[in-house]
Amino acid sequence: MEDSVLGPHAAALRAALLQPFLRLNFVTLWVRDQERSRRFFIEKLNFEVIVDVQTSEGSRWIVVAPTAAGWLPGTTGAGLPGIALVVPPEGSAGQQRVGQNTGFSFLTEDVRSVFEEWSRRGVRFSVAPREPSWGTGQAKYAVFEDVDGNSFSMVEFDEATRTLEAERRAQAARLQAERQAAHDLAIAKQVQTRLFPQRQPSIQTLVYAGICHPARTVGGDYYDFLDLGNRRLGLVVADIAGKGIGAALLMANLQAALRSQSATAWEQPERFLRSVNQLLYENTAEGDYASLFYAEYDDSTRKLRYSNCGHPPALLLRGDEGLERLGSTCTVVGLFEKWECMIDERELAPGDAVLLYTDGVTEALNRDGEEFGEERLLEAVRRHREQSVPELLAAAADQVRRFSPHEQADDITLIIAKCS
Repeated sequence: MEDSVLGPHAAALRAALLQPFLRLNFVTLWVRDQERSRRFFIEKLNFEVIVDVQTSEGSRWIVVAPTAAGWLPGTTGAGLPGIALVVPPEGSAGQQRVGQNTGFSFLTEDVRSVFEEWSRRGVRFSVAPREPSWGTGQAKYAVFEDVDGNSFSMVEFDEATRTLEAERRAQAARLQAERQAAHDLAIAKQVQTRLFPQRQPSIQTLVYAGICHPARTVGGDYYDFLDLGNRRLGLVVADIAGKGIGAALLMANLQAALRSQSATAWEQPERFLRSVNQLLYENTAEGDYASLFYAEYDDSTRKLRYSNCGHPPALLLRGDEGLERLGSTCTVVGLFEKWECMIDERELAPGDAVLLYTDGVTEALNRDGEEFGEERLLEAVRRHREQSVPELLAAAADQVRRFSPHEQADDITLIIAKCS
């Protein structure tokens, strides 16, 4: 913010922002019986318990507070100043103060309304709402007591009312914005879930399955199974640059491009991929792109044609434990208008398995900063190789998530296909 905007207050504001954070934590209220006082504040005043624990000395520590300034339903008082309900030691000065004026004062926008509500609940007021002798007709106060006779004042005046009303509106707006954002994300998640394959084309000599665990509500990883006709299958794994809603929108764009152009995929795979690149280049912002692994499997010949567009190498694990890495054949899609790709080919044999994945799998970090890596992925697949493909897929994904148990940093996406 420019000093010219803040004027003479700029230096004071900067100084205030540099001050250590300071806020009232709690005040102590001397009571005769903690549980009885707790029930009074909860049942009569509609406060909430923000702390209720047993201390190491065996005593009980209870702190109560109004619910989020006492006026907004469904919100919590956590973080607000609280009242600690404390039983004083026998014969202490605190014991003499039970049943006295606490000096505590609550601020409200409507003393009369609170008075009427609390009176219906059985709260005793020693002073009904009135204007103070020093008042100007713009202030009111009342005095109430708890079960021990401790007295508290409640004050209302115009400036406070305006402040509370402004806080109410701001808090309500924040809550509404948060709820709307959560609602929109939930819808986005439902929509994106439908973009993943809802059915699997029938192939006799290949058993396959895919899985995606987004790091956020929605993500930028994508996998798909394309029916190319005549017992031919397209396998797709892609990783969109970026995260969140932006990546999810680009993922939807890529899915639409792949599916709309897939009719030409088998006969002219290079032309098909060039069309996908062109559509992505034309319909996205400058700098948007995706890494893509595209493979075509022919059920009758067991041949796998593929193009790796700047994506991590697919792993072809042979039945005899041999390993082939299907590395990059061209650059990423969507970044360049002039773009060419190359198609490579492998022939599969019964027992061979192909692993397609995104870097969220191999780059997942443990607490020591180590990556999960390609070797751990291969080890997980080899260990569970005799299981069904869905079980094998779930076991591999679970191995990644257990290796990196903290908050997931990137989407985790895998396809495993086994030749039978």
